Amino acid sequence: MKTKTIIHLVIGSAAVLLLGQCNKPVSDAAASDSADGAALGGQSAVSDDVSQKDIVKVAGGSPAHTTLVAAVKAAELVDVLSNAGPFTVFAPTNEAFDKLPKGTVETLLKPENKDKLADILQYHVLIGGYPEDKFTDGRTIGTASGGSVKISLKDGKVIINDSAAIIGTVTASNGLVHVVDAVLLPPQ
Repeated sequence: MKTKTIIHLVIGSAAVLLLGQCNKPVSDAAASDSADGAALGGQSAVSDDVSQKDIVKVAGGSPAHTTLVAAVKAAELVDVLSNAGPFTVFAPTNEAFDKLPKGTVETLLKPENKDKLADILQYHVLIGGYPEDKFTDGRTIGTASGGSVKISLKDGKVIINDSAAIIGTVTASNGLVHVVDAVLLPPQ
């Protein structure tokens, strides 16, 4: 009986100490972490070297997608695309961005064009997981921007809006990244 009382006292004391810590202000060390955004940075700030990479980390690890990653950052969509999803992203390569008229990318990356850039990038995102075998000829699928893309099959390849071919696919923790050879532009 005496042992049970001591155990209850120890557990009760530990609980009181832990609950007391909940109301304490953030320490200076934690406050300095939040100053650079790491502690309060949203899903993209979560450090995890064990789990499968999310869509943003997959693109960020690809030397062929540096322009796309810069655009996602400029449009402030990193946290959105780091969330649970599932998402399907048509990810244009750097070469795909190079096909746009000269100066287009530089203009879109300017802060005053953030909304237009975000709209273009969201046009590359489907809500849900769509592996290539779900893309059937003539299918139309809604995008995160509110628009839609048309799928066609030509010579065994999936083509989006008669302009971008899927040239590879990478599975991410929160969806699929379909590498494409052209930038998709929403209809005007």
